[in-house]
Amino acid sequence: VQLQASGGGLVQAGGFLRLPCAASARTFSMYGMGWFRQAPGKEREFVATISRSGVSTYYADSVKGRFTISRDNAKNTVYLQMNSLKPEDTAIYYCAARKNVDLTITDEYDLWGQGTLVTVSS
Repeated sequence: VQLQASGGGLVQAGGFLRLPCAASARTFSMYGMGWFRQAPGKEREFVATISRSGVSTYYADSVKGRFTISRDNAKNTVYLQMNSLKPEDTAIYYCAARKNVDLTITDEYDLWGQGTLVTVSS
């Protein structure tokens, strides 16, 4: 399985972006999915995760109420909708997949995408 994240770019504070992450495998529905980010000079941190069915989600406190994770198993894609963006959201965003496990908030994922850069200007 390969993961391809996209949708990053430059946006003003208060703006929004939607990041899709497409998976190559038809077994996509067997993977719990997550989004992480890494800001310049900082360690990678958890952002959001979604269960294999898409019913359950969990967010980092820093993005709760602003970001929404969702998935479309028919399209093998997970999304991160980011609203009310702040300069501190500037980072490279990575999607990740973990087979047969839901709602992992640590970096114990099996597969990682290449990342997409989000820059929020003040």
